[in-house]
Amino acid sequence: MEIQPISTAEETPNSKASSIASSQNSHANNHHQADPNSMQSWWVSISMARSRIESLASILFSNSFTSNSASISSLADSDRPSRALLDSPEAYDSVSSFLSRPISGSGDDPLCQWLYETYQSPDPDLRLVVISFLPILSGLYLSRVISGDDSLSGFEAVILSIYAAEAKARDGKPVTIATPDMSQPSLYHTPRQNVVNVGSRQHRQQQNVTTPTREQLVSFVSPPLEPQSAVKSTKRACIVGVALDCYHTKISLMPSRSKVDFCEFAAAWAGQDCSCRYDLDQDSVLNACSSTGSDGRAVLENGEMVVNNEEDMGKLSIVESSPPISHGSNVGNGGEQVSSSGSVSRQGTRIPLPWELLQPMLKILGHCLLGPLNSQDLRDAASVSIRSIYARASHDLMPQAILASRSLIQLDNSTRTSGKDASVMSISNSNPNTPNKPRKPEVFLVSK
Repeated sequence: MEIQPISTAEETPNSKASSIASSQNSHANNHHQADPNSMQSWWVSISMARSRIESLASILFSNSFTSNSASISSLADSDRPSRALLDSPEAYDSVSSFLSRPISGSGDDPLCQWLYETYQSPDPDLRLVVISFLPILSGLYLSRVISGDDSLSGFEAVILSIYAAEAKARDGKPVTIATPDMSQPSLYHTPRQNVVNVGSRQHRQQQNVTTPTREQLVSFVSPPLEPQSAVKSTKRACIVGVALDCYHTKISLMPSRSKVDFCEFAAAWAGQDCSCRYDLDQDSVLNACSSTGSDGRAVLENGEMVVNNEEDMGKLSIVESSPPISHGSNVGNGGEQVSSSGSVSRQGTRIPLPWELLQPMLKILGHCLLGPLNSQDLRDAASVSIRSIYARASHDLMPQAILASRSLIQLDNSTRTSGKDASVMSISNSNPNTPNKPRKPEVFLVSK
């Protein structure tokens, strides 16, 4: 029987180099095979965004809602045209003015068709552009539905497309949250073992104590979504609420003007202008004045607050940013104010506010009120809006909305109070007349 010899020769340097080169060539070939696909998909998304921007500029220019269509068309030349369109204040103002027309929202509205087709694109940034206009879309739609306007199929098509995408993403499953059952004892309420001292030694007596388990309570935030082919009156609040919940999931990417528009519409939807909006603010002012009685500005006398300076009282309150209706203005069919010059002020009207609609509204207002990177104008608009919702919930006797809005108002008051204290401390530290403790001279030890 012949035994075949086994080759044990080591690889030469030339063979090693050839194997490394072949492996590198194979990786390069694979990279070149994957590169064209990625480049092609990138170029397709860029081309699609540019075509959508050009079509939007033509719609706005043909209807005289932008004086210079070249400024909007120039957004297509950027590296990320869809993100440039999202961040463009001129494009947002032009689209908002177009949507605020009294005749907008019909089935043949070209801008509603543009929004619907743009939301069907696979580019996520283009979808964000459509979502950024959701506050004004939902605000005008709900306000005009209450006034009896029936030609709103264009608005409904855009809102339904967002609802359908959210229903598809949830896959027929409800949105739940698990919280521990507070009625059950926790692990720290019952000791596991006792230590008994016997003489000089410690003996641990084990007890047959079962470790308590905290049962989880499952609460339903949102029920499973059913597919909807039309906006029915019984499902209108649910459909718009789901669309606003989708807006909340992307709120960190939304422009500031879009959030301010939502706050203004939310205050108009609540429509509660009574003095009970500032009940919690009076309590916070009372506590603040009782703690600052030593300076002589605000003191408590027999349980009543006395403010020596009206300016100090004004600093502790929140002034509404929405201007009152002038005598020379009239109101359109959707509740928006139309001035004598023909410009449209985007405001809504009082509408029914069920919990399906209030829940996403409160989440959005909570971000606008407490977001660390939000501007002061946005926080002021959210402050006015949350107080109107609190007054509306108090009149409608809605416990959930009262608790949520009350908590947001208290957080707003504490945030503003801490901000004022920090500003006062910074001013006092920067005052040159403030005596400072002299610093000790520094002594350096030098070795000879």
